[in-house]
Amino acid sequence: MFFTLRWHEGAVEFIDQRRLPHSIAIVRCESASAVAEAIRDLVVRGAPAIGCAAAYGYALAALAARHQPLPEFQQALREASAMLEASRPTAVNLAWALQRMARVAKESAATGNAPTGLAQQLLHEALAISAEDVSINRRLGEQGAALLPDPCRVLTHCNAGALATAGHGTALGIIRSAVEAGKRISVYADETRPVLQGARLTAWELMQSGIPVTLITDSAAGHLMAQGEIDAVIVGADRVAANGDVANKIGTYMVAVLARRHNIPFYVACPLSTLDSSTPTGRDIVIEERPAHEVTGDTTIRWAPEGVTVRNPAFDITPFDLVTALITEHGIWQPAP
Repeated sequence: MFFTLRWHEGAVEFIDQRRLPHSIAIVRCESASAVAEAIRDLVVRGAPAIGCAAAYGYALAALAARHQPLPEFQQALREASAMLEASRPTAVNLAWALQRMARVAKESAATGNAPTGLAQQLLHEALAISAEDVSINRRLGEQGAALLPDPCRVLTHCNAGALATAGHGTALGIIRSAVEAGKRISVYADETRPVLQGARLTAWELMQSGIPVTLITDSAAGHLMAQGEIDAVIVGADRVAANGDVANKIGTYMVAVLARRHNIPFYVACPLSTLDSSTPTGRDIVIEERPAHEVTGDTTIRWAPEGVTVRNPAFDITPFDLVTALITEHGIWQPAP
């Protein structure tokens, strides 16, 4: 089984998701700035994985500054945290992980722990965050698997699998858990324009796991629903507002509207770290805009005319009233009837 990220010999390593499925390459980051760049450039992506990556970046900053006096050490941590948090603004797990790391640093410093000891403690915390993510995804998967009939044809959008987490996955974790429970599950994977996470990552990941998967264009989802070929939709989430509105990969809202039209359950897999009680509604969530070149072409060819105006929001908001259930590691949250 592939890994998404790991701590290895004094650095954090990522499978380079920009290179999949054509090749498996490893990116090694030995500094917080390198981790921030990896997050920003989509070497690593997916809200839970970004949170784990940020924790490792924070630990790297601590290790790099461990021989400095405490005030300089703490300043280095603040600077690293600000840089890491700015790398992707929408995924709340990133800020959640950094806040957890900062809290550990503050509490440990208050006990008189020196920077060398603080740095080791912060590394242990980052390792714990990564290990906990796998356990959380397992529990979430078991919760969601119980909702799926047998057999079941599932549509998923973007990639919310092991590649988007420290392991097992959220949306794909539910599918994996259902398969492990003996249910007959097959998957339709939206290609997920503009950078094709469904085509490049979800299809590859499910094939690695031996789970039947069919790749479709984003625009084919409605047709397949109308033909009765989809039984459920499962997606992940980058942030869930206090009222239950969901920020996820651009195109999710469109799929949710289609699912409601065709009376198909629309499930959102979201660990509790994705819930943001400080954000009242989806309207308050900052939506990241990605570079125009992701829309106008790929690395080898340009298909749009030079000079065309481009909008490239990376996420959209699905109102809670379109969500059949939010599936967490501690239970299932459904909108009031």
